[in-house]
Amino acid sequence: MESAESMKQEILRISGVDPLKCMRCGKCAATCPCYEEMEYHPNEFVFMVERGEIEPLLSSKSLYRCLSCMACIERCPRQVEPAKLIEAVRLYVERAKEGSHMTPQDMVGRLEDQMPQQILVSAMRKFNK
Repeated sequence: MESAESMKQEILRISGVDPLKCMRCGKCAATCPCYEEMEYHPNEFVFMVERGEIEPLLSSKSLYRCLSCMACIERCPRQVEPAKLIEAVRLYVERAKEGSHMTPQDMVGRLEDQMPQQILVSAMRKFNK
């Protein structure tokens, strides 16, 4: 098992978010359409990652309650981007289960005739971080 600090650093690397910019105003949580469904709200996610409290987040139902609607990003006065942080934790958990990144060679077997190119670009961005 990785240390909390190494998990934190990997999550920060994947997300590109600086949690130290958060001033804990709660505007992100107030905007969240899933607020009632979430165990940890967007501002709590940011604070927990900042403090290195990663373990509770890894098994949180909030990871999959987040709609990735980016409403929290729009409302944040400091551009902290909580949704990107939540997505990074989600990716961290999924990668721990799956164990690998997607390569361009993996994409060939997954192509369909009517598949939009944006899906391919998005998948490569997500799985190459």
